[in-house]
Order: sequence, then C-alpha cells, then structure tokens
Amino acid sequence: MSIVVRIDVELAKRKMSVGEFAQRVGITPANVAVLKNGRAKAVRFSTLEKMCEVLDCQPGDLLERVPDEPDPTTLSR
Repeated sequence: MSIVVRIDVELAKRKMSVGEFAQRVGITPANVAVLKNGRAKAVRFSTLEKMCEVLDCQPGDLLERVPDEPDPTTLSR
C-alpha cells in the first residue's frame, strides 16, 4: 500500500505557486517538495489541517491510498 500526496493537483486547481502555499502554511518550499515527491515519512495533523485550510479542501483531497500492484511472478495459476 502506498499513500500518494496530491498537493500538486490542488495547487494547480487554485493556480497557487509552491512558494505562496509554503508561506501561507508556514513550511519551507523544500518541505512542500518532500511531501509532493512522496519522500515524507510523516506529516503532523496541525500541518495537514493548515494545508487544508489554505487550499479549502479535505485531507482526502490531498492524500490517497493506492494499493500496491501484485507481483506477477508470485501469482498462482
């Protein structure tokens, strides 16, 4: 299972730059990049709440659970 971060989609919908978003949320643009690229290991609820407030969205708009693709070499016939 993977969690995919969809910040870029929400930013594009609002025509908001990463810099503006980072400033309004109170995090660095580098940390936004870490989130967008899926390299983050955790996110504080307070940060998630602020991101949702800035983007006027729900947490589910920013985070999506994607099941892993089955490994075809391990599938039984």
